[in-house]
Amino acid sequence: MRKKRAPRHARADAGLWLYGLHAVRAALANTRRRVVRAVVTQHTADELGRGVLGRVRWEIADADAIGRLLPHGAVHQGAALACEPLPPFEITEVLAQDNANRRFIVVLDQLSDPQNVGAILRSAAAFGATAVVVQDRHAPPESGALAKAASGALDIVPYVSVVNIARALEQLGAAGFWRIALAGDGEQTLDDARVDGDMALVLGSEGAGLRRLVRERCDVAAYIPMKSAMESLNVSNAAAIALYELRQDRGVT
Repeated sequence: MRKKRAPRHARADAGLWLYGLHAVRAALANTRRRVVRAVVTQHTADELGRGVLGRVRWEIADADAIGRLLPHGAVHQGAALACEPLPPFEITEVLAQDNANRRFIVVLDQLSDPQNVGAILRSAAAFGATAVVVQDRHAPPESGALAKAASGALDIVPYVSVVNIARALEQLGAAGFWRIALAGDGEQTLDDARVDGDMALVLGSEGAGLRRLVRERCDVAAYIPMKSAMESLNVSNAAAIALYELRQDRGVT
């Protein structure tokens, strides 16, 4: 495969760097993503193929050279992209999308760890969620670490940033969503809480959990039944279990 020359204006510090095979492949497939520069090893270029790399100018470099472009310790798997951040999604835009299936939205109340949020995005993509909604000042920004943890899902599932989570839940309620707060002290199991229509799963931060006003905007608080030997789950693990459980009732194959 013949390499293409990088455009002269491409700089190592342009935009934001995404790295890792899944994140890079998903970013290249996303027509909303503007790629400034692509740097890959020869082996990765052969693996990705001309069909994936065809829409961008790309350069061949060795793994060490790619690593020097990225934050220390970044696991790049021989692929890195300098990109512009994605154009922001508005919650009204997501709600206006035509969807013949029941919609399912994940709402995160002040989760700030990019590893947890990235893992939740990955589960959201795996189980067909419509969007992930976060609060603008208390959520990880788009970054290489978030995209790597999401394993490509950042370019698949709309990542919607809002000013006020409680107000966003009011909008979801007005749009017909059944809002389920996931809480250890919920009044019913997740299985009992789910409905046949559109649903929003609301998760709180690891330490503080759901804030009072956020929980009050939900229709029900539900819990995941667990053995008494284990008091709680990591929030990303709990999200994956909840997404799987709620997904079973969506009637989507």
